[in-house]
Amino acid sequence: MNKVVLFLLAIVASLTVEAQINTPAPSPAAKLMQTVGLTEVSIDYSRPSMRGRKVFGNLVPFDKLWRTGANGYTLVTFGSDVTISGKEVKAGTYSIFTKPGASNWEVFIYTDTVGGGTPSNWEESKVAAQLTVPVYPIEMPIETFTISIDDVTSSGANIGIMWENTYVAIPFTVGTDAVVMSSIDKALNGPTAGDYYAAAVYYSSEGKDINKAKEWMDKAMSMTEKPAFWQLRQQSLILAKAGDKKGAIEAAKKSLAGATAAGNNDYIKMNNESIKEWSSK
Repeated sequence: MNKVVLFLLAIVASLTVEAQINTPAPSPAAKLMQTVGLTEVSIDYSRPSMRGRKVFGNLVPFDKLWRTGANGYTLVTFGSDVTISGKEVKAGTYSIFTKPGASNWEVFIYTDTVGGGTPSNWEESKVAAQLTVPVYPIEMPIETFTISIDDVTSSGANIGIMWENTYVAIPFTVGTDAVVMSSIDKALNGPTAGDYYAAAVYYSSEGKDINKAKEWMDKAMSMTEKPAFWQLRQQSLILAKAGDKKGAIEAAKKSLAGATAAGNNDYIKMNNESIKEWSSK
């Protein structure tokens, strides 16, 4: 092996060694997840530390917009709609910006989710919610910037922010009661047409009790004001399996009419073939 090749191999080896060196991030990333009522809430952020520095009023100036963390934007994701300061915030991901003050913080839930520092062009139209929250002094110094989800109830919680000797809470509420009441009403009112239809199709496709499938499909159809052609197609197949060829043909003809009106050639073909097959027996 010549000297040039050996020299190149030595360079590659040194680069490989360098690529394997990892050092800790000054502001490591963190992810927090919490269920509030029936809503999943997650927060992604980076955590700077004091390291002997004065934070609020110095490192983080008072009354100036702050990204509320380090590195990229601090992000909060709501799994369902929430309410913040009386304003509905739709399910989705938002950034959290703040203007820390000595006694109060302004908080902005912002729709932009990509970036570092603060937005170069702040747009009020992108503020999904805004509120002012009081500062609570804490005796024990918090070395590393910390976000928590506190005071969790079935109807809401607080996004807590702690650093140095400061704690602030961003309250939000979730629509748990409306969801629960809706599910209670649905359960007490019994199965829906969709429930009966899904059960009937499953029983038929899995070769289970076809008479039970027919019973459920009959209930589904009786509860549906205008059955779709694809629903009527499934009804015709179940009737045919149950031995009711006359009923199957009638349902197939209705499905054929609906498919023709919708211009669905696949269902037109399937229904014509089935009507021909069942009529010949």
